[in-house]
Amino acid sequence: MRAPLILTAAGALLLTPLAAPPQSPAAGAPAPPGGPEARGVALAAERAARTPIAFGPCPDEEGLPRSLECGTVRVPLDYARPDGEQIDLTVSRARAAGPKGERQGALVFNPGGPGSSGMLFPLVGIFPEWKRLASVYDLVGYAPRGVGRSAPLSCRDPREKPDGNWQAPEHPTEQQKAGRKAEAEAYARGCAERGGKRLRHIHSLNNARDLDVVRAGLGERKLTFMGASYGSYFGALYAKLFPSHVRRMVFDSAVDPSPSRVWYRNNMAQSAAFEKRWADFRRWIASHDAAYGMGTDEAQVLAGYRRAREKLAAEPAGGAVGPAQLQAVMLRAQYYEDYWPSHAEALAAYLKGDPQPLVNLATPLEEGRVEAENARAVYTAVECNDAPWPTNWQTWDRDHTRLARTAPFETWENAWMNLPCAYWKEPRQTPTDVRVAPGELPPTLILAGERDAATPYAGALELRRRQPDAALVTERGAGTHGLAGGPNACVNRHVEAYLIDGKLPARSTDCAARPAPEPEAQEAGSRAAGSGARPALPRVAGWSPATR
Repeated sequence: MRAPLILTAAGALLLTPLAAPPQSPAAGAPAPPGGPEARGVALAAERAARTPIAFGPCPDEEGLPRSLECGTVRVPLDYARPDGEQIDLTVSRARAAGPKGERQGALVFNPGGPGSSGMLFPLVGIFPEWKRLASVYDLVGYAPRGVGRSAPLSCRDPREKPDGNWQAPEHPTEQQKAGRKAEAEAYARGCAERGGKRLRHIHSLNNARDLDVVRAGLGERKLTFMGASYGSYFGALYAKLFPSHVRRMVFDSAVDPSPSRVWYRNNMAQSAAFEKRWADFRRWIASHDAAYGMGTDEAQVLAGYRRAREKLAAEPAGGAVGPAQLQAVMLRAQYYEDYWPSHAEALAAYLKGDPQPLVNLATPLEEGRVEAENARAVYTAVECNDAPWPTNWQTWDRDHTRLARTAPFETWENAWMNLPCAYWKEPRQTPTDVRVAPGELPPTLILAGERDAATPYAGALELRRRQPDAALVTERGAGTHGLAGGPNACVNRHVEAYLIDGKLPARSTDCAARPAPEPEAQEAGSRAAGSGARPALPRVAGWSPATR
């Protein structure tokens, strides 16, 4: 499912992953039930438990403060061959700040993506909203396989700079479609060439298996986990694969786990939801016409946005910001309401003749290019490996042309982000149904924003249907992506009650929306991404809208 990263079903080909017998488990150890991968996970977890993660100072290249500790955990590249090639996953930790006798173990977090690192997560303990959790839990983040220093993947040279002439049309011509098809095919080819034999092993089932080895390496008998966005999906896979290893799990902004929707149909649903969220953002801008001067209704704001697109198509701002970069900036605002003031100000300033705020928001920092390409490469590998995709261009063209009639803002840009999956040569997984029986899994907590577009609300309802002992907390009327640890005290109370005291709310519980943001004076040239409100958890933890 696409988020604003600027790019450089029927008819799907169903393949199954290649498997081979694993090496023999340790002498005297009983063979666990399940296939070769299950036996491989058990062996890897046993090894990690015998040799726990050795935490120490974080390497300089992580850029983390001295208050955090870092280490690595070793996992098999291929769980069907647990004695074969191994890779090291990087892990970060902040020890529980409270009395030792009150410690409840480790709280492990994944911020989503796919392709995002959670290495920054332990820093949330400095925020007031996290003080209680940080007092009783070691806060633990890690970089999943392929991400950061965890056997990193890339599909092209990250030094390539974006083309400011990208148009990102809402209804592309046949010539424009042909160009983007060629780009997608080249990107898939680059993944194969650069990823080599490792590429096929980067997928959600292996992310879930890795999580169990991380648990064992931390010395935890059972896992306490919080997964945001995509992290909710492979967290649900973990719960299905290892229900007896679960202590408590929070699914924040849950992905729809229905096997038939992973991932092609989920991306289509996301594009439709972003059209509604784009209208929310435009209505908010119109309600503050005194601040932005873009009109008093959403249609006038949309007209201003389209004027800006036309101007940028004729002359990219700063030589690097064209219509595609403008669309990505506006899309990013739809993830987080606290981005609305700065992003609206950038658009308004551009229309008034000052391009600098827009250039600042749209131009990636030079040092972030490697990270951005790494995130996109892992995103692509996971989604393409996870499930069947249409391999016939006519299917993509038909479905997205139809959807773009009612949801033009994001439909085609989402398609281009995922189109490499049409040309993917690696074996495809058959998505696992995460459904569990009543009593099979300890009670879990699901959080969702009613108008979240990145993970539409229907996904939270579907996850709750598949986990009959789960409770769902809904932030009504709000669309921020990632709720835990944000400004909504009602949501945070439920998270704390569950993680600290093991108390769940009613199966369906509502929280009122947080207050809408207010316009703020923006300094020209500012690189501020938001309004100054407390960042949502995924962003604090290292998640970026460059991925889901």
